[in-house]
This record gives sequence, structure tokens and C-alpha cells, in this order.
Amino acid sequence: MPEERDACLPFLAAELRLLVRVRVVLCLGAFAWHGALRVMRELGLAPSRKSAFGHGAQAAIGPYTLLGSYHPSQQNTFTGRLTEKMIDAVLRQAKDACSPL
Repeated sequence: MPEERDACLPFLAAELRLLVRVRVVLCLGAFAWHGALRVMRELGLAPSRKSAFGHGAQAAIGPYTLLGSYHPSQQNTFTGRLTEKMIDAVLRQAKDACSPL
């Protein structure tokens, strides 16, 4: 529910302030993506360009890479909107974004 997400966002912002080694935020669904963008703004960060959600979407925001994935709900997995290959690919993308240069 939006109210629940909104109540949790300040805690996510506080966690990100404390966890200085975080480099990737993986958002499971557009709902999480938009919440993460709000947290980034609360941290004083803004995407360099409009950051639209999509599976495999990626946005560089300050020290973070924001990654989007369709939510692994039964609705998405049973219908094939999200497959095992797709989630594996976005997890590899997250791992690659964490790798040292």
C-alpha cells in the first residue's frame, strides 16, 4: 500500500546514509522504483535525466545505480512477463554495477 511504502521511506533513507558501501539499489517493481527515486531526492540526489521504470532500467543517481526489475509476483511469473532468464540478467547487471572498475 502507498501508505506503508511512504511510512518506510525515511527508514530506507536513514539506512542508506549509514551504509556507505551501497552502490546498487534493486527495485522490484515500479512501486519500489518510484519510492527509491523519492528517497534519492530526500538524500539530496537527483537523476541526471528522467528515470523511467522498466525491467532492466538503470539510472545513475549520485553514488548509486538504481536498477529496475518487474516484481517477482505470481502474476508476473505465471504469465511469463518475468522469466527466470530475465531476473538472472538483472541480477548480473546488479553484480556488474557493484564490481570495482
